[in-house]
Amino acid sequence: MAVLTLPSLQGEPLEEFSHRVATTWKLGQKGTDNGVLILVVPGDRKVRIEVGYGLEGTLTDAKSSRIVREEIVPKFRAGDYAGGIAAGVKAVLGTIEGTYTAPTRNGRDTLSTAGGPWGIFFLAVAVGLLTAAILWSQGTAKGSLSGSIMAFLLAHSTGLLLAIAAALIVMIFLLLLMMASGGGRRPARGSGGWGGGSFGEFSGGGSWGGGFSGGGGSFGGGGASGSW
Repeated sequence: MAVLTLPSLQGEPLEEFSHRVATTWKLGQKGTDNGVLILVVPGDRKVRIEVGYGLEGTLTDAKSSRIVREEIVPKFRAGDYAGGIAAGVKAVLGTIEGTYTAPTRNGRDTLSTAGGPWGIFFLAVAVGLLTAAILWSQGTAKGSLSGSIMAFLLAHSTGLLLAIAAALIVMIFLLLLMMASGGGRRPARGSGGWGGGSFGEFSGGGSWGGGFSGGGGSFGGGGASGSW
């Protein structure tokens, strides 16, 4: 799974752009086509879940639409973008694993309740680590800080202590990564970087480098979109 946020697509159709990114990045594994892309465009107030061929029978268009409507969009409308992304990621993973339960009518998030604060904590650390590693591989000096902030925001609902702990874990991890690479030198662009691939670059105009390459998964346009 990958989460991509862009300020605006500047008029480009959401579905076409999302499908092109997922296809170019080859998210998921070749043969199983089990990749998922969550695209968030705050400036256009749009969001989409793009589903690989192999998951269309499990993460159906209807289920994707429900996740967008009931998990992501309500938090986005309240200005809680970090919470909306976290809820969307958990719901998608829960649907694939068969553990997802939709929110009850009174608005309580039963998935969050079932996962508990530690589930949110570990998700926050994972997202923070990924954010920091991507930014570091691109030569962004503030990768550690950005990843730590992301982890803190995602874990904030579990309490201040766990949120601080998540942020510290991300910061310590990247510091160790920098030391192991030789005094903080990032990999040369195109040398493979983090996870064996170089990550694409994005700008607010909907343009993107598309340099990242996943496991070879394919996409057929399945998924769902929403707005707020």
